[in-house]
Amino acid sequence: MTKVLLITGDAAEDLEVMYPYQRLLEEGYEVDIAAPARKQLQFVVHDFTEGFDTYTEKLGRTWPADLAFAEIDPSRYAALVIPGGRAPEYLRGDQDCRRIVQHFAETDKPIAALCHGPLILAAAGVLRDRSSSSYPALEPDVVAAGGQWVDSPDHVDGNLITGRAWPDHPQWMRAFLDVLRKSAPPTA
Repeated sequence: MTKVLLITGDAAEDLEVMYPYQRLLEEGYEVDIAAPARKQLQFVVHDFTEGFDTYTEKLGRTWPADLAFAEIDPSRYAALVIPGGRAPEYLRGDQDCRRIVQHFAETDKPIAALCHGPLILAAAGVLRDRSSSSYPALEPDVVAAGGQWVDSPDHVDGNLITGRAWPDHPQWMRAFLDVLRKSAPPTA
């Protein structure tokens, strides 16, 4: 089967991991979930409450990481998915995580990043002279990384497909799957 890599960690947004994971399986792709270590990950649920300046957070489901970042040979994968939540804040400091992201950028394979996921793209140096959507509070981070921030649920810049947050799932995943199917159709 055609394989897709999803990189995440503790405090990732539950919906932003599980929706693309299940959607890609439904499309016929094999999906591996990688994290800093093989372990049971604790996801969180972010919600938007009227009157709050930012999102709220509650515990979400737990899910196992199939592989550790250090074990990943990114050449075995057709595409990369980077969910948001708080996980990207610490994942971006992981050298193997950045190595993986740089491979996908350098080989022009599809990269889908949502919400806080572009923090990892910024740390890996792949946003320079590119445009990216993200959670709106990350606009300064995208700009500081040399990119242009775009307020869009489904922004496509070549192989890079980005969105703002889980409410953008339908548009973001549709755009990602359009790019992915052209570069790497699912195989049985």
